[in-house]
Amino acid sequence: MGTLKMKEATRPQTEEGIQYHIQCKPGDVARYVLFPGDPGRVPVIAELFDEAREVAYHREYRTFTGKFKGIPVSTVSSGLGPSPLGVAIEELAAVGVDTFIRVGSTATIQEDIDIGDMIITSAAVRLEGTSKDYVRPEYPAVGSYEVTLALIQAAECLNIPYHVGITASTNTFYCGQGRPGYNGFWQSWMDNLVVDLQKARVLNFEMEAAALYTLTSLFGLRAGCVCTVFANRPRDELKVTGEKECAKVAVEAVRILKEMDDEKEKSGKRYWYPGLRT
Repeated sequence: MGTLKMKEATRPQTEEGIQYHIQCKPGDVARYVLFPGDPGRVPVIAELFDEAREVAYHREYRTFTGKFKGIPVSTVSSGLGPSPLGVAIEELAAVGVDTFIRVGSTATIQEDIDIGDMIITSAAVRLEGTSKDYVRPEYPAVGSYEVTLALIQAAECLNIPYHVGITASTNTFYCGQGRPGYNGFWQSWMDNLVVDLQKARVLNFEMEAAALYTLTSLFGLRAGCVCTVFANRPRDELKVTGEKECAKVAVEAVRILKEMDDEKEKSGKRYWYPGLRT
């Protein structure tokens, strides 16, 4: 890191466009990015590509770029939580990324959703703080309908169980999601957190979707989110499973999105709709 000479402090990058945190430059990353939190998931996702190479690994940001069925695609880790994800979005957008698919894990708060199922997030409750640095809290965190449709079609094609709905994104894993803190630490505002969200038909807790959707909407980019269910809070069950299936849904969604983008370009349309396919 010390060998990189940055042009300025306001938007730190080198003369070649290498970004301060992710240490990638234009051309290193494809327009389509699969976006796990854990750097350890990046090579796992890249194994599904036809070819891939590691481009950079700095701090929590690990980047592989390759091709899937001839389509340039990258996978980049965002770190844990909304703050490092926000940094990654800023810098990935600066090097040419316009489509993000979060590939993560989650805890459902609805009893009828099974561990190992996928949850595709249509929109998110902004219980985190990163997005509030950008825009007023009333601004909605909504995913790209194109990416959401591609994820739904991918799950259908692969015959993987899934649910579509609203996610609650939090700053923290414990108290922010209605879990007791160390030594049973608790505050009264946590008493009804889970119950109120259940009644509002929120499907799950995670930590990144709201910031992802808010920032990409503000920047004119696209984003979607698919997570495998590790935990069912009403049943008090937890099992680490479904990571490979989640990655497969995301990679297949890239193929579908490329078809959609090609159909838009061919027809001269700005937005994709089902009639373009006929």
